[in-house]
Amino acid sequence: MCLHLLSKILMKKKVLYIEDEAFLARIVKETLELKGYEVMHKKDGMKMLETITTFSPDLCLLDVMLPHTDGFVLANHIHNVHPRLPIIFLTAKTQTDDLVKGFASGGADYLRKPFSMEELIVRIENQLRRAETDVVSNTLPDEVMLKQYRFYPGRFELHTQDKVIKLSHRESQVLGLLCAHTNRVVDRKVLLQQVWGDDSFFNSRTLDVYIRKLRGYLADAEGIEIVTLKGKGYQFVVA
Repeated sequence: MCLHLLSKILMKKKVLYIEDEAFLARIVKETLELKGYEVMHKKDGMKMLETITTFSPDLCLLDVMLPHTDGFVLANHIHNVHPRLPIIFLTAKTQTDDLVKGFASGGADYLRKPFSMEELIVRIENQLRRAETDVVSNTLPDEVMLKQYRFYPGRFELHTQDKVIKLSHRESQVLGLLCAHTNRVVDRKVLLQQVWGDDSFFNSRTLDVYIRKLRGYLADAEGIEIVTLKGKGYQFVVA
């Protein structure tokens, strides 16, 4: 029995939770622990990279309005060092631009305050499943040659002739799906479903941001173009 319980403890998923509202933090932490998660709560983003290194979380819950730092800036720092770590934003902000900014900084999902614990748990489980079954790593080799560029899906890197571009997890997934369908049409809804799990308006806006960023990364690559097909999707042309 002791060995069985020890095994269950070792298999617990770890959640790093950054929230400065003490009452909300206690409710979220206790509820997640009752659901079997191991939760580390921090009131701010101080020494966050050290915390991630020592705690090794499977997922990060991040409040946007934090003391000492902006949650989007903190997410960007976390993502640069730990690109595979899913980040879910918890935010009172409702403007579309704020949500797009959050996704662009490396966030995988967002949840508006006030939120239900049931929805939060569903979103956490969804992100953990996606982390375990990364669509890019399952469909592409370790290295993808794109003319004079090289794309490394598992490392979230795009190597140009003179520099290395660090991609976000989502950027890597989008580029990976385009590469897997080179010179063929990728339906926009299919892309949204495979990367985000749904084709909501906000996810659609975020996809637009990522497509623009990928075009910028590939701007100097001769013979490579991401073509928008109105009403349909995209074609990743490699001539």
